[in-house]
This record gives sequence, structure tokens and C-alpha cells, in this order.
Amino acid sequence: MIGIVLGSGLGLLAEAVAVEREVSFAEAGLPASSVPGHAGKFILGKLGRASVILMRGRVHLYEGHGPRVVTAGVRWMAEQGMRRIILTNAAGTLNPDFTPGTWMMLSDHLNLTRSSPLEGADFVDLSVAYDAAWRSEFRAAAASAGMALHEGVYAGLHGPQYETPAEIRMLRTIGADAVGMSTVLETIQARSLGLPVAGFSCLTNWASGMTAATLDHHEVLETGKQAAKAMICLLTEVIGQK
Repeated sequence: MIGIVLGSGLGLLAEAVAVEREVSFAEAGLPASSVPGHAGKFILGKLGRASVILMRGRVHLYEGHGPRVVTAGVRWMAEQGMRRIILTNAAGTLNPDFTPGTWMMLSDHLNLTRSSPLEGADFVDLSVAYDAAWRSEFRAAAASAGMALHEGVYAGLHGPQYETPAEIRMLRTIGADAVGMSTVLETIQARSLGLPVAGFSCLTNWASGMTAATLDHHEVLETGKQAAKAMICLLTEVIGQK
């Protein structure tokens, strides 16, 4: 079974799944998200021929939850039989070549949240946080479909405030291509469980200071909805045919 976590505004992906069962976050022992665009439920079913479990929405550090709570959904899906996981998020783009409305596949990340779900646990190797073979499959499928799929480094911050222009300049200097407030802790948790991970950022807006525009969560949600269609096609091609 393949797990898929849906980020802000990406709930449209759930509509491509033939639903067999739904479980609310509360039923699974998780708190509900207070953020618009996060429905707060698990969906079990089929995407094409593949068995999938979707986490529609997530909870965040900036809502006041600790890292173990933020990653509880990953552990719950693993308990249901998940063997691989795809993490999606909405992110601001720092790379002038990666325009809003397109997708970036994560090649690596920067955990700038100052936290970890593994405190008190064993060391975990993150030299290959995002599975190379799986990334190759997605890369080939996107090229075949003519879909723009960038690859780059995602910086995960605590939030909830958006970054200042000075912070964005710093992030660009240390190698980030996109920035958001999720995903990195989930990746750490999944890798500690031995699960291969693929990550995708829906680039919803230019990061602070990249243009004169101000940042707005409604823009994030709307751009996510528009871009979700391309990701549905990509996921169906790579995992739905197996």
C-alpha cells in the first residue's frame, strides 16, 4: 500500500481515488487541523490498480503541536500496511527558474524547524532522504507527459508567519529552492520506519521579496487546486498502473 499526504489546496487529488473507507483524524487518535485546506481524514481505496491510503490534510508545528504529534499520521498509515509514502505540500518558490503553478520534486531538504520526531530514539541515516529510484520513475513519467517537473531542495520552517525578504535571501544562499512549513518531519519519521519517500512541492507563489506582491493563504489554496490536476496524472501514471 502506498501512502499519500495531501498538502494545502491539494484535496482534489482525493477525487481521483475509488474510496473504500474513510477514517477521521479523531477516529485515528489524531487532532484535527485548524488550517483551511486540510480536511482532516484518511481515505483508503484505489488509484488505478494501486492500493493507496491518503492523508487528506495534516497538522503542523505552528498549530502548537509537538513533532511526535505532527508525524503521528505517518505512523498510523504504516500500521495500516503502508510500505511507501508520497508527501506533497504547498510551497513558496525561491528559484527564479521555478515559476508558481508548477511542481518541484524534492531531491533533499533543510530541516530548519529546530525539532525532530526522533528525540530519544536511535540515529537515522538521511543521506538519501528521497528515494533515488522512485525519483527516476517520476522524472521519466513527467518528461513523457510533457509536464514541467523541477527538482530541488525544500526548506522546512516552523511558521506560521511567512518569511521576511532577508530570510529568503538567507535560504537561497544556503541552497533552498522552495520553502514551506511541513514535510521534513514526516520524511524523517518515514525514513526511521524504513519507508521509501518521494516528496513534491506545489509551487504556489513567489517567496517574500521575490516580487512586490504580498503573501496570502487564499492564493496558496487556489494555485494548489489548479496544479493538482497535473499531479493526479503523474501519480496515476507512476503508481496507478501497478
